Amino acid sequence: MEACRTDDESFPVFSDFTENMGQCKSLEYQHLPAHKFLEEGESYLTLAVEVALIGLGQQRIMPDGLYTQEKVCRNEEQLISKLQEIELDDTLVKIFRKQAVFLLEAGPYSGLGEIIHRESVPMHTFAKYLFTSLLPHDAELAYKIALRAMRLLVLESTAPAGDLTRPHHMASVVPNRYPRWFTLSHIESQQCELASTMLTAAKGDVRRLETVLESIQKNIHSSSHIFKLAQDAFKIATLMDSLPDITLLKVSLELGLQVATSSQLAYREQNTDLLPPRLGKASKGSCYADDTVNLKLAAAGDGVYALDSIMQSWFTLFTPTEATSIVATTVMSNSTIVRLHLDCHQQEKLASSARTLALQCAMKDPQNCALSALTLCEKDHIAFETAYQIVLDAATTGMSYTQLFTIARYMEHRGYPMRAYKLATLAMTHLNLSYNQDTHPAINDVLWACALSHSLGKNELAAIIPLVVKSVKCATVLSDILRRCTLTTPGMVGLHGRRNSGKLMSLDKAPLRQLLDATIGAYINTTHSRLTHISPRHYSEFIEFLSKARETFLMAHDGHIQFTQFIDNLKQIYKGKKKLMMLVRERFG
Repeated sequence: MEACRTDDESFPVFSDFTENMGQCKSLEYQHLPAHKFLEEGESYLTLAVEVALIGLGQQRIMPDGLYTQEKVCRNEEQLISKLQEIELDDTLVKIFRKQAVFLLEAGPYSGLGEIIHRESVPMHTFAKYLFTSLLPHDAELAYKIALRAMRLLVLESTAPAGDLTRPHHMASVVPNRYPRWFTLSHIESQQCELASTMLTAAKGDVRRLETVLESIQKNIHSSSHIFKLAQDAFKIATLMDSLPDITLLKVSLELGLQVATSSQLAYREQNTDLLPPRLGKASKGSCYADDTVNLKLAAAGDGVYALDSIMQSWFTLFTPTEATSIVATTVMSNSTIVRLHLDCHQQEKLASSARTLALQCAMKDPQNCALSALTLCEKDHIAFETAYQIVLDAATTGMSYTQLFTIARYMEHRGYPMRAYKLATLAMTHLNLSYNQDTHPAINDVLWACALSHSLGKNELAAIIPLVVKSVKCATVLSDILRRCTLTTPGMVGLHGRRNSGKLMSLDKAPLRQLLDATIGAYINTTHSRLTHISPRHYSEFIEFLSKARETFLMAHDGHIQFTQFIDNLKQIYKGKKKLMMLVRERFG
């Protein structure tokens, strides 16, 4: 091709002939005649182009090693870049057609033949160039080339058998292992670009769009690339200067659904529980949240029907967590209503489907979906009551104290303090705080539950204190609860903000007496536990701990006597720790 440049001074012999030859449209290249024994009309340019096409289309095995594989890709791209500098005239178009047909029918010698070796270098980049070059002149041939090149057998578990009755076919080799293709990500991106180019060209042609869609679904194995194609199809279908292409929108929807389905299948194969899938480096769910948004956008072509269909078949596409936290929430969002121009009837139809989905997910996975279901069902009394009952049914066996406390706080926020109290008591039955867990994350929830019970009244406080005593063994937490309960009268700020007048609860009577005894007992047990393995550097901290214990002891009517006896017992039992006992005597006598 270098010999065909118009500014090349290496061929003065042919300068007289150039005026008589048809000029190429390119400013850089023109046809220079070859020797007499070549056919009429052939030139160095046509020969160069034909040789380049033959070389690019040859079937060749991917070499081993990163450097050689990168070199294969780089050389192919450089040669195609040279070809792209040439603008096609009628002569070159004929050559392109001839070589394209030959490549499709050339058997084992062609990378675009019907049967190829599993580790043959893919033709995606070359096919994209052929497709764009032939499309204005022979669309049927262009699509044949591009669709044939879409395959990527190295990722297939079994290669297509093909027509083995035809001669000169190379049998596909299908080993059980994947070869080490270091450039596989680049190859897959080129495959994706080829598919995107075909989608763009096929806009408005229903038959070709269906063919391209089938090829994508069959040959592309990367969920991220399929999702990118779904996005591309949506963008192409909704260009601002034209009406939306409904067929292309449906293609976008189909591709989005394929990603969702493949992600769900991979999740089910790898997980036996109901937790959301972990997204690894090769996870098919790596763009899962975006997939759902894409489904909503792609469904714009079919409106309410498409969205409703997705929600009704959620169990084949999503995990329960994804269905409630992403799909249903997105469908019921204001942005969806505005984008699809939904009227009141359509909004209610989608909302009803979303609530049904939420309740089904809550039944299947209450641990992760109950709160989302309650939120989605807020505006429908019956659905909300159903979701609340699902939580109560699952509370005893299927939910942790953290989940129950979270839902209880939500209920209080929504103005249901008695329901919040009920859930808080259920959460307390699952909790166990040992003596040394004074920084446990559930402490704030315990304090909140006690404060809620205290605000509701004496009966509620009396009911929750035995649960607290049973579940909490940490002395500092118990003393904090005890102190808070003695500051105000139970029910002082009751339901609907009503203030109740009354006396402070007595520490000598139930239920605070039980809490006081449990707190004193917790301090005694914790003290002995600490002294078992105490070191001198913790002596000061231990003395401060005893000071807090004394404050709790003194809340009892005979607390001073109890604390004195407690200190005397310590001096007797741990008299071997002379320095520590000296500090105890200095502080407490």
